Amino acid sequence: MITRRHLLGATGAASLAATLGTLSGKGRAADEDFRALVVVYLNGGNDGNNTLVPTDGAYGDYQFARQNLALPKSSLLALPGTAAGHTFGLHPALAPLVNLYTQERLAFIANVGPLVEPSTAAQVLAGTVDVPPFLMSHNDQTAIVQGWTVQDDTSGWAGRALELLPSRLQNRLAAVTSDTNRTLVLGRRSPVSFMDGNGNNSWWGIGDLARPQEIGAQSLGRMAQWQFANAYEGEYARTYGMAFDDSTFIAQARAAVVEPSADFGNSDERVVTSLRNLASLLPYFRSKGLKRQVFLQTWGNFDTHTNQRGSDRNTQDAQLAVLGKALAAFDETNRANGLDMNVVTLVMTEFGRTIRPGSGGGSEHAWGNHWFAVGGPVAGKAVVGRFPSLVLGSADDGDLGKNGRMVPTTSSDQVGATLMQWMGLQSSQFHDVFPNLVNFQSKTVPLLRT
Repeated sequence: MITRRHLLGATGAASLAATLGTLSGKGRAADEDFRALVVVYLNGGNDGNNTLVPTDGAYGDYQFARQNLALPKSSLLALPGTAAGHTFGLHPALAPLVNLYTQERLAFIANVGPLVEPSTAAQVLAGTVDVPPFLMSHNDQTAIVQGWTVQDDTSGWAGRALELLPSRLQNRLAAVTSDTNRTLVLGRRSPVSFMDGNGNNSWWGIGDLARPQEIGAQSLGRMAQWQFANAYEGEYARTYGMAFDDSTFIAQARAAVVEPSADFGNSDERVVTSLRNLASLLPYFRSKGLKRQVFLQTWGNFDTHTNQRGSDRNTQDAQLAVLGKALAAFDETNRANGLDMNVVTLVMTEFGRTIRPGSGGGSEHAWGNHWFAVGGPVAGKAVVGRFPSLVLGSADDGDLGKNGRMVPTTSSDQVGATLMQWMGLQSSQFHDVFPNLVNFQSKTVPLLRT
């Protein structure tokens, strides 16, 4: 016999989903006006200096400054053409992405990072400009680069922007995270949906939500309709009900779709399982009339103070190999599913790494970094922004010790504004979502096709 106590205990695993649940709505006919932004967040600070490397005369500066961390020039994968005043090569582990760059589906954003106002290294060193607080702190920079304004408001830029979209573009499952990380997609007044990266939203304790006819799922459904006079219990019931609706919808979606045929790789890393799962679900979400969605996928251990190179699982080399294959397969699946111009994937991280190596075969926390974006809407085969000098102590180096901590020349807010404008945010709303953009003449960057 299933008791009320048993039910409450069995749903303990669902408490995260209840806390992160979002408003639900009824499905509508499929609509071609569907856009999804997928953010793959590389946790720990990926070393952009070894991700995108100049192969012209600047390679000598890179090789001299990086010493034992420098990738041999012969190992770099040549990217066609010239961009940002250089020729470039890609880290050899990212081989699956070369074709995407050649096909104009991949673009890099050079030397991007959080900025309060446009700043030069000389101004930073002289203390004459306002800079973001807590530089080089993982947790703080993760929050700031995802939109935290260093005030009581803990929301992120994607969550705030989604709330300002016209009502015709608002829908259930708009802001989605695959784990407890959620700053980017957290709004000021709307909760966040949780979608397990492994596709395991189906089971809630005793009930399989994909099989609503069974007693466990039915009992959970009745709990989702409970009402209470007590405010605390009432709020719990409300969030529980929203989370139940979301998870039921996702479970039904999972039961209705097939696994992609593209090769995402054999790894069990969460970025692989998350992107494979999401690739199968996006066509279903569009078929149900959803218009705008932002998905946050946090993954990796890129805090490579030591042993950055090599084949061990947590080296940058090994992690980029997993990432490159998964991203290429995700893009291939989106194209096969007719979502060529409907999905943009942004790969970002909290900060860059020093050009000068550390003492343990790795690199230290820095500031500016190179991000990249993939998808049909991307104005690819390009490096957006100004690529910095790789000379230690150059005019781009904001470090007193001349270790190569580059001051960003593109603000992370400018990148966010570009992407959320594509999602439907009006330029007149930029300052509500990105307060620091008031200090910048250019609010966006030429990352997407016009």
